[in-house]
Amino acid sequence: MKKVLCSGTFDILHKGHVEFLKDAKKHGDYLIVNVISDKSIYKNKRRYPFYNQKKRSIHLRKLGIADEIINVSDNDNKNMNLIRKISPNVIVFGYDQKSSFISELKRFLKKEGLIIKYYKSKKFAGGIHSSYLQK
Repeated sequence: MKKVLCSGTFDILHKGHVEFLKDAKKHGDYLIVNVISDKSIYKNKRRYPFYNQKKRSIHLRKLGIADEIINVSDNDNKNMNLIRKISPNVIVFGYDQKSSFISELKRFLKKEGLIIKYYKSKKFAGGIHSSYLQK
């Protein structure tokens, strides 16, 4: 079974999220989605999400695209531990994922001897973000 992992905020779900998740699922047999914590979102974006992590997970589950939805707590190192634990075959990044995180991940994978393919998605729905919908 080919496992695919992606992470995101997934606040106020919209067409871009749906297209992103469907695209991610095309890269394997089993899609695992990590819903980022509220505190991590605040740390990175200087704002809290409209919906809390639990509600965002529930909304994602209702879409029926992901095979598994997980919630990682606030420790950044847990993302790397999560990758080690899940050992996905593919990691799919959103088009707007910071290059610094991707570089950090590549170093981690090399150090750990993990051979994981990664894919950076294209823009979906014109690159709309949930934060645009909150205004």
